[in-house]
Amino acid sequence: MAGILDLLNSDLGKQIISGVAGSTGNDSSKTSSALTMALPVLMKAMQRNAATPEGAQGLIGALDKKHDGSILDNLGNLFNGGVNDDVVNDGSKILSHVLGSKQQGVQQVIGQKSGLDAGAVGNILKVAAPILMGVLGKQKREQNVSSSSDISGLLGGLLGGNNANNEQNFLEQILDADGDGSVIDDVAGMFLGGNKKESGGIGGMLGGLFGK
Repeated sequence: MAGILDLLNSDLGKQIISGVAGSTGNDSSKTSSALTMALPVLMKAMQRNAATPEGAQGLIGALDKKHDGSILDNLGNLFNGGVNDDVVNDGSKILSHVLGSKQQGVQQVIGQKSGLDAGAVGNILKVAAPILMGVLGKQKREQNVSSSSDISGLLGGLLGGNNANNEQNFLEQILDADGDGSVIDDVAGMFLGGNKKESGGIGGMLGGLFGK
């Protein structure tokens, strides 16, 4: 199964990046950098939420009822006509549910590295989150995922089951911050080069998309 970052490098991913950038009024390169960092974080947060039976069933229910993947079949109309408020509001709810108190900190760290302010990152993620859920819904349908273990396996596969420890540590650290704003201090070095040893993993994986 292709990982979530492979998706961003595909033709569909390029359409998503271009559409999200246009609909939020942001530079495509910066939008690409923001999504490259944000989508694995969102996936990891979903994986952690799905570690409990209740969380797994909640995600499965959301994918069955609303996020079945059909949004991917109509991206041209979604972006060309302007992303409607229903999609943005849905994205806002997804982010709040998935990231909780970590949302602002995650947006700030990603904004620092991508050259965007936290508000712009938030706008990008509000549009991208329903699309990400659509990707999950499509994969769930194609793989007949129905159990808690199956949904965890699906999320792990999209994250890349063989990620280096540094990459997993980064995803854990950004989500384990205590929500008091110190998330910036905890992981900014990993993004911005303050800790060369730690930054090697995910920086190597994402390569040139990180830019600075």
